[in-house]
Amino acid sequence: MVSFGGLARKLFGSANDRRVRSYQPKVQAIGALEAAMQKLSDDELAGKTAEFRQMIAEGKTIDDLLVPAFAVVREASRRVLKMRPFDVQLIGGMILNDNSIAEMKTGEGKTLVATLPVYLNALAGKGVHVVTVNDYLARRDAATMGRLYGFLGLTTGVIVHGLSDEERRAAYACDITYATNNELGFDYLRDNMKYDRTQMVQRGHNYAIVDEVDSILVDEARTPLIISGPLDDRSDLYTTIDAFIPRLSPEDYEIDEKQRSANFSEAGTEKLEKMLREAGLLKGNALYDVENVAIVHHVNNALKAHKLFQRDKDYIVRNDEVVIIDEFTGRMMPGRRYSDGQHQALEAKEKVTIQPENQTLASITFQNYFRMYDKLAGMTGTAATEAEEFSNIYGLDVVEVPTNLPIKRIDDHDEVYRTAEEKYQAIITEIKAAHEKGQPVLVGTTSIEKSELLATLLKQAGFQNFQVLNARYHEQEAYIVSQAGVPGAVTIATNMAGRGTDIQLGGNLEMRLERELEGMEPGPERDAREAAVVAEVKALKEKALAAGGLYVIASERHESRRIDNQLRGRSGRQGDPGRSKFYLSLQDDLMRIFGSDRMDGMLQKLGLKEGEAIVHPWINKALERAQKKVEARNFDIRKNLLKYDDVLNDQRKVIFEQRIELMDAPSISEYVADMRHDVVNEMVVQHIPERAYAEQWDAKGLKAAVQQTLNLDLPVEEWVKEEGIAEDDIRARLAEAADKAAAEKAERFGPEVMTYVERQVVLQTLDHLWREHIVNLDHLRSVIGFRGYAQRDPLQEYKAEAFELFQSLLNNLRSAVVSQLMRVEIMRQPAEQPPLPDMEAHHIDASTGEDEFGSRDRSQFLAEEATVAPENRDPNDPSTWGRVSRNEPCPCGSGQKYKHCHGAFA
Repeated sequence: MVSFGGLARKLFGSANDRRVRSYQPKVQAIGALEAAMQKLSDDELAGKTAEFRQMIAEGKTIDDLLVPAFAVVREASRRVLKMRPFDVQLIGGMILNDNSIAEMKTGEGKTLVATLPVYLNALAGKGVHVVTVNDYLARRDAATMGRLYGFLGLTTGVIVHGLSDEERRAAYACDITYATNNELGFDYLRDNMKYDRTQMVQRGHNYAIVDEVDSILVDEARTPLIISGPLDDRSDLYTTIDAFIPRLSPEDYEIDEKQRSANFSEAGTEKLEKMLREAGLLKGNALYDVENVAIVHHVNNALKAHKLFQRDKDYIVRNDEVVIIDEFTGRMMPGRRYSDGQHQALEAKEKVTIQPENQTLASITFQNYFRMYDKLAGMTGTAATEAEEFSNIYGLDVVEVPTNLPIKRIDDHDEVYRTAEEKYQAIITEIKAAHEKGQPVLVGTTSIEKSELLATLLKQAGFQNFQVLNARYHEQEAYIVSQAGVPGAVTIATNMAGRGTDIQLGGNLEMRLERELEGMEPGPERDAREAAVVAEVKALKEKALAAGGLYVIASERHESRRIDNQLRGRSGRQGDPGRSKFYLSLQDDLMRIFGSDRMDGMLQKLGLKEGEAIVHPWINKALERAQKKVEARNFDIRKNLLKYDDVLNDQRKVIFEQRIELMDAPSISEYVADMRHDVVNEMVVQHIPERAYAEQWDAKGLKAAVQQTLNLDLPVEEWVKEEGIAEDDIRARLAEAADKAAAEKAERFGPEVMTYVERQVVLQTLDHLWREHIVNLDHLRSVIGFRGYAQRDPLQEYKAEAFELFQSLLNNLRSAVVSQLMRVEIMRQPAEQPPLPDMEAHHIDASTGEDEFGSRDRSQFLAEEATVAPENRDPNDPSTWGRVSRNEPCPCGSGQKYKHCHGAFA
């Protein structure tokens, strides 16, 4: 029986179909201009940019120019890039221009699609940011598409790791700027720690297109981008607490794998209290007394380290370091560390050197950073499953763009086995069968451990000809991925999201040519070699097509349907044939967590024999429901994080706006004078109660406060004894004396110097108190959840207490600034801007597994590492290489140029 909704969709199409159809008139209008555009000379075509900008100056809107601008880009792309955007790509560009997310399948040309709205929106001259997931893609796309923009008279900049502030400022000043999400967020935070407006590098947030939008705005939105500085060493405390956990028994704690939480039972709490008391670490009588908040935090981290984090799944130990494994890509993330002392707890567990903890200097979530843009859009191959989140948090609709050619990939039903051993045996049998007929195979796994297990099983089965691509061996990954479509190739890989390299049937021609023509001089020999490679790739593609295209075999379902879809989407690009199948067992994490015990018993009763699989659409639906539950839980985590960060974000905006006002103002003497009067008023209110008799006034306390804060020795006690004196008279005398002292100081220093001193004192004091405030809010966040046990809403409690802490910050700011300015003396020497504090940036992009920042010194972030002499470089340790020239032989000893070897992934 067909539902009414189903019938309506058949008659009128889905909402997505109707949205796509609505762009057709504009597509036709752009097509109608094509012949006219082709008749223009290069100079005439490039001159259209100046014409469009003149129209905008005369009052036309960006949207008014969409049709002619897209027609210009289509023709310029055909001439410069030798690529003519298809009609569906024009539709993708219109979706991006409409503050929406364009979901386009792998291989459909998202990078080219972005050029259409980028050019259109850059005409306004306010800057357009194209956001990528790693430096390699930012450089590649800026270099390739920069040719197109340059032809049309627009400037292109790129922001990657290792640029100076001057280089960053110049890149942001360009019409179009390619950058990674981490660099954008880090620059924003650093800008708001500068002491002079001219030092800031960003120039506003006009329009951004986010590539791999699901990775950046969903996966990475669970944790904030944090700028931190080192704190004192507390490794002894971590080691001491770590020794307690192995002494506990299972009934002393409760583990919830779904929620990734670990808590102590009542019996466990009593045991811990005894151990902590013996170690002299417990204050008061009970663990959960307020003075033990820090200790509770440490013991909880130690419990999680032992019971929730698994070695070789969540992290590996290498070179006396705990290195995190990214849950989405299975790749190592050198330099990335868990926050809040969790990484130190893991280091104590693994008996490696415990690195000092960091204090947060500034932080922001990518959710709040990207919501600052006046106009935001995104593109990816997989966003539909997260459509609700994009709509709720960012106000972005997800629109699926039809493929240029129909998808021919066959998606088989899942095969479910009782045990992991049976599942892996079935996978190996399938790999061998596909390999024998020359079909390229991509095997997806969810972790390094499983990649290596599968590789071992393949070797034991006598199969040697395969590639393993995971966190341990990712140096040559771009080339491995590029050749995964060669007939008979078998590639085992952890999650394939955001690799940035297409798997093309027959192999990637561009990368083959780049590698095989390296070092050859132009001439007949090079031309012959190029022709041979082109012919070989063409023949290999025909062979791969005949064998059925790329076969994607997945060894497990991921928590998120989107990650599974990304893996599937590697096959069947641009109308190629392909196939995908998931092999599961009841011992898989997803099946185990979501109640496979009953299913196991049921399958045994049904007489399922060893080696047999159950295949049924119902199984797929059940698994999809389980994945939806996990996705909903993860969405709740991100939504909850955002609710709390919104509180901090409101305060962050106030502080950052205040800083900019202070830097922009020609003089802040009035602002400082208001502070001084507020401080005087607070002192009077504190020591002279309202409606109190003169003999009840605390004259002695007021005199001491005036001496301490205003640095003035005034006869306050004599004033109080005067007949008929009122509190307003006292207030006026104090304000007058303070103003007089400040004016004398200003006259002595000179107005220019005094303005500089006031500005620096206010900004530096504000920054210091803001950092303390962030730490206080972090501590408040870690304990506020317990208010729920008292039937109080933790979020409302957090809002109320965060507001009180913010008021306290403002009061302390006034007092500290006035106190410093009343004491400051100037030593005659050239004025220098105070240095920024030592900084580290912490965040990872879930698509690449790379931390562009790592745990290196970020105090100036002005240049790449210094050049190191070749004899001092260890070929096996890239951290010893320093700065390597792009055309220098790679220090790893491969014989290739650095730019074609390790430099390709830098």
